[in-house]
Amino acid sequence: MTSKRPRPAKKRARPPSPKPTPTSPSHDTSRATTWLGAGERRERAIELGRSALLGALVGVLCGAASALFLWLLDEATRVRGEHLAIVFALPVAGLAIGFFYERFGSTVLAGNDLVLDSVHGLDAVERSSGISRHVRSDDPRASSEASVDLHARHDLTPSATPPIPTRMAPMVLIGTVLTHLFGGSAGREGTAVQMGASLADALAHRLRVSPRTRRDLLVAGMAGGFGSVFGTPIAGLLFGLEVATVGRFERRPLLPALVAAVVGDRTTHAFGIGHTHYPSPEALELTPLVAGKWLLFALAVALVTAVFIELTHALKVWSRARLVRLPYRLFVGGATVVLLWQLVGTDDYLGLGVPTIVRAFEDPSLPQYAFALKLLFTAITLGAGFFGGEVTPLFFLGAALGNALAPALGLPLELAAGVGLAAVFASASNTPIALSVMAVELLGANVLPHVVIVAVVAYFLTGHRSIYGAQRVARTKGGRRLETPIALRERTR
Repeated sequence: MTSKRPRPAKKRARPPSPKPTPTSPSHDTSRATTWLGAGERRERAIELGRSALLGALVGVLCGAASALFLWLLDEATRVRGEHLAIVFALPVAGLAIGFFYERFGSTVLAGNDLVLDSVHGLDAVERSSGISRHVRSDDPRASSEASVDLHARHDLTPSATPPIPTRMAPMVLIGTVLTHLFGGSAGREGTAVQMGASLADALAHRLRVSPRTRRDLLVAGMAGGFGSVFGTPIAGLLFGLEVATVGRFERRPLLPALVAAVVGDRTTHAFGIGHTHYPSPEALELTPLVAGKWLLFALAVALVTAVFIELTHALKVWSRARLVRLPYRLFVGGATVVLLWQLVGTDDYLGLGVPTIVRAFEDPSLPQYAFALKLLFTAITLGAGFFGGEVTPLFFLGAALGNALAPALGLPLELAAGVGLAAVFASASNTPIALSVMAVELLGANVLPHVVIVAVVAYFLTGHRSIYGAQRVARTKGGRRLETPIALRERTR
């Protein structure tokens, strides 16, 4: 009798796996399609369009203001050149400017520091608002304690970040033009940045935007003002993003700042306003020997920059301690500039000094002490309280310094003058990236990589100094992170 073998059970066939579809989780594009919902994408597009539109409006305002400002500066420089005796009236003009600002413009005297303080004030309010959203609303005691703590650290009342006075734009415009008309040694970037920021803030308050958007528009105003007054929109963008905090770039205002800088530059050109053209240096190969020369060059740049910052600051402190009222400080400062002008016997160091900047690229016979005299003229003018910026005088200082160092270091004259032009202001304002790009926009790509090397090295060697006392330090140049960002002016007290 034979036993039957049990039949093996039939294996069930596995169902075929479904092919990936555009909506299945395994499809390559699933992450991209589900990253933002349709509603979120629409909101994002609206927000980007709104930021670009606001940036364009700010750019038009900045470009128009810069066009008027540059035209008035050209007229003031022309009148002074034709009637040089007008410089003798600088003390009297300072007296009149001082009385006028003391009566009507005391709230705008802080200048660029007022703009930077407003940016950081809005940043503090936004951070505090973000913290307050994490407090449990069902715990009254925790909510109350958090509220007290927040108000202790950041004043959240409207007065914490009052609007920048709209009258800052016309008042700083008039003050700067008068300073140049009568021979004061000052620049124009401070005026352009302040006009741009005040006009942007006026727009923000007219449109009743949020504190976050208002802060972005202030940065856009700085970018639009800087880029339009020099004809360097990309440098203007980077300056607006880099100047607020040492060693840190702002990322959020990137779009409105870019649009404002480009539109501002195009608007200024549309009014028929041109900019200074500087000689383009020849290319130079970066060898170890050349790199060593640039390191010595950067050391000289940092030393001169530190002297300028410290001297200007010391003169401000000294004059305020002995002459409390602004009119008297301007009178004494103006008289000192006139006396110095008579002693040196030339008007090369009055006003912007653009012709001498261009000469520094071409003339090896430029006096080797020219940079020191411009430093002195500018420190006295700004230390006394006259209006204007520092960029163009520091361009003069840097180009003349490069002219003096070129033969000693065996560097091409044009290249040394161009690198010095950008590097001195880069280290004085803690904006080495913006000024490196500005050098390319003004002089061409042959300044690379030399200008970046000198600007960055001089930036570190200058230490925690700045022509803008309201700049914040979140991380020291040595890399140490600070618990709370502090203003550079606090480090010098």
